Amino acid sequence: MAFGLKRDAYYKYKYRDDKRLKLEQQVIQIVHKRRRSLPREGVRKLKLSLDDEFNKANLKVGRDTLFNILRKHNMLITRKKPSYRTTNSLHRFYKHKNIIKDVLVNRPNQVWVSDITYIRTVKGFCYLALITDMYSRKIIGYDLSDSLELSGCVRALKKALYKAKNTQNLIHHSDRGIQYCSNLYTQILKRNNIKISMTEENHCYENAIAERVNGILKDEFYLDQTFDSVQHAKRATKSAINLYNQIRLHVSLDYKTPNMVYLPAGKAGLKTA
Repeated sequence: MAFGLKRDAYYKYKYRDDKRLKLEQQVIQIVHKRRRSLPREGVRKLKLSLDDEFNKANLKVGRDTLFNILRKHNMLITRKKPSYRTTNSLHRFYKHKNIIKDVLVNRPNQVWVSDITYIRTVKGFCYLALITDMYSRKIIGYDLSDSLELSGCVRALKKALYKAKNTQNLIHHSDRGIQYCSNLYTQILKRNNIKISMTEENHCYENAIAERVNGILKDEFYLDQTFDSVQHAKRATKSAINLYNQIRLHVSLDYKTPNMVYLPAGKAGLKTA
């Protein structure tokens, strides 16, 4: 007898326990490897993205099993809430109406959403201007600068225009910040025959996708940390956006990446009804 168990029962118990520990170690090793690229990927997406790796290792890992292993080893993801505003809508420039409320978005380059978020450095804030394709969730233009001035948003817009090539029947949607309402910014949109749409006053949910992208970059790619310089922040931002576009799975895209769905020629990567 051992610990009140018969010898054969004890060895069966020990075999199962050893097998479970080995499974946990293998799973943790595979998850660590994945999280080198996507450090804050949640359990559901981890399960889908790692199915092939688990199969190659002959591991049977369900979502509940993966969740329990990550919880046991304190590897579940927690989210932080933003606490700083970058929008100044108290200005003299014209504020456009929201024209995307009833638009059915069913192709790339139909609606772009824009927003600005802050990145911390030891010397203060710098500001990330983003332009995201609403259909594919692909970040197609961005700029990181140490000022909230207009130039950063303009550079992000020009990058997006260069990458998109075809902007026929495109709508640009943003908040009512002074950068997006300025004459210079709106003139660029008008010269490219891009329609202008903006959120209504204090209705931040009308630009929810843009704000969601901001949150993903901070929550899942560590852009919420304090960088030791603007140059370091720029390198981290470039890496985060490349990983976001190339390998992050999106529930709204049927677990595809933005690059899989965004095709500038207009051939969408998602099936439409």
